[in-house]
Amino acid sequence: MSLSLSDVRAAAERIKGGVRRTPCLESEALSRRLSTTVVVKYENLQHTGAFKARGALSRLAKLNDEERANGVVAMSAGNHAQGVAYQAQRLNIPATIVMPKGTPFVKVRKTKEYGAKVELEGDTLEGAENHARELAIQHGFTFVHPYDDIDVVAGQGTIGLEMIEDDPDLDVLVIPVGGGGMIAGSAVAAKGLKPSVDIIGVEPELYPSLTNALKQSNLPCEGSTLGEGIAVRTIGTRPLPLIQEHVKDVVTVSETSMERAVSMFLSRDKVVAEGAGASSLAALIEHPDLFAGKRVGLVLSGGNIDARMLSSVLMRDLVRLGQVLTLSIAMPDKPGQLNAVAGICADLGANVLEVAHTRFAMDLSASAARLNITIETRDEAHAQLVISRLTEAGFTIRIKDPTEP
Repeated sequence: MSLSLSDVRAAAERIKGGVRRTPCLESEALSRRLSTTVVVKYENLQHTGAFKARGALSRLAKLNDEERANGVVAMSAGNHAQGVAYQAQRLNIPATIVMPKGTPFVKVRKTKEYGAKVELEGDTLEGAENHARELAIQHGFTFVHPYDDIDVVAGQGTIGLEMIEDDPDLDVLVIPVGGGGMIAGSAVAAKGLKPSVDIIGVEPELYPSLTNALKQSNLPCEGSTLGEGIAVRTIGTRPLPLIQEHVKDVVTVSETSMERAVSMFLSRDKVVAEGAGASSLAALIEHPDLFAGKRVGLVLSGGNIDARMLSSVLMRDLVRLGQVLTLSIAMPDKPGQLNAVAGICADLGANVLEVAHTRFAMDLSASAARLNITIETRDEAHAQLVISRLTEAGFTIRIKDPTEP
């Protein structure tokens, strides 16, 4: 089944009033940091915190009276679940969402808060989908697929439509890829409005499903990824032909790049992005030569990241940048040594976060002790200054690997 610009425009009319036309703004902070012009489509500002509410409403709005009365069913572990539940509640349509058994409780709770009935079935999304399809047959529910549905694809395509309408000078759109619905619909819309614009997909290295489909490769799709929202093994059968026709290329990004992107969105742009939502920025970080000198439109597709995960990502980035580090210091076991170390840190403006002192380090003599001190510095150069000053004072320093216990 094909999709055209007019189909996406029709979807835009269907969803008007039910989703936000999110801002599409140039980010001066990111542009300075990345030395190119960066324009961000802030889909994290949708009612449910992610773009999925668009496709959900596009599909639900086409149900007839009997289908609305019977209700809908969907399978999802996150944003699609909340998008369908939210829009179904708005339209007074009964909704059942099947989520895998291991789905975090917070995601289950949020979906229930939108009025949906939640069933936990299957150990994977595939298992949840099988159960959802069984429920559809048993109860006459309409199954709403997260990406392999042309009306859903058209709804997600309104993102690309809005980006080109709001910023016609964009040279390239960088769009996260899971099952392919958003990039397929957005590519059709954007290329329909501006044929010269390039569309680049981005996916985690651990789940190169579109790379496999476009480049006839057979790379494994497995593992735990920060971009769990786009950790999909197979591109949808409906989006794939549209992607093949309209998308210029796809790149993969590492877990480190996604972590850096989440941190950069928060520290530079002052917005929260989940791993999948930040993958577009990760592409600019990891593949800068592809975008040099261009006006680049990024889709920040969602901001639903667990608070503990966000905290971990931010701290890991500080460690990576050398702004938080643990120094393992061998010192004589005599009074005043801890005070001397703390004094040097204080004089140089380094913030002491944690201190652990032991006299029982077996790799040292009985007359020595070991101090593990975690400090916060302005940057790597500042950290090196602290280390140099401690070394000059006679201390033996080793930077402790963050993975060490």
